[in-house]
Amino acid sequence: MTSALASLAAALNTPAPWLLPYARVARNVLAAAKSDSVADALNAAGEGAVRFVEQAALPDGEPYESFIARTACVPTRDNLHDLFNGLIWLSYPKTKRCLNAIHAQEIAARGGAVGARGPLRDALTLFDENAAILQAPPTLVESLRLRDWKALFIDHRTEWESARLALFGHALLEKLMQPRKAITAHVWLIEDLTDDAIASSLARARLAAKDFLPMPVLGVPGWWPDNENPAFYDDADVFRVPR
Repeated sequence: MTSALASLAAALNTPAPWLLPYARVARNVLAAAKSDSVADALNAAGEGAVRFVEQAALPDGEPYESFIARTACVPTRDNLHDLFNGLIWLSYPKTKRCLNAIHAQEIAARGGAVGARGPLRDALTLFDENAAILQAPPTLVESLRLRDWKALFIDHRTEWESARLALFGHALLEKLMQPRKAITAHVWLIEDLTDDAIASSLARARLAAKDFLPMPVLGVPGWWPDNENPAFYDDADVFRVPR
């Protein structure tokens, strides 16, 4: 078993709250693993919207997103970053397909060079790598918009019981394998956390406007023991006030 698969297995012994939405599919992947290949383990876990292939399958010069759109195959390395990407593909296939389709359309229209990316592709990448999807009561949404951390995490703490939060970004999940207080998600507000609803929310105009709200994820009640102490939120380098 590769270090990536072994690290995920160890994390699932006592899964952190942010891993719980992926625990079932992750355990299926681990149970299906017959070799050191992350791609093979993901494929063996069940039929998905795409097939996972070794990184070497990506032709020189072809953009990653274009290759996925053309072949329905995802180049996958044997590391945690790509393992989490695979778990997101298995959990939210319609959303991932939608993100990929917009990427591919933009590459076809603008080219794949770094300088040709534009604000829409930058936002797509930000969503893919670091988004958290939040459905929450209006008081929490307003507090988050205002970056009123005291109201969000202390005054309205009990309202988090009515909220639903899922970390979508695979880079975000990878970073949380070694939790640090400053790890911040880009929150995407939504009314429903189903795959269909998230995919439907990916309007080009909203994405290009980078309609994200920053939130230090370890501040979420129940997600980190230290945040039981209100002084946890006094760290102005993490819980920053609006400019």
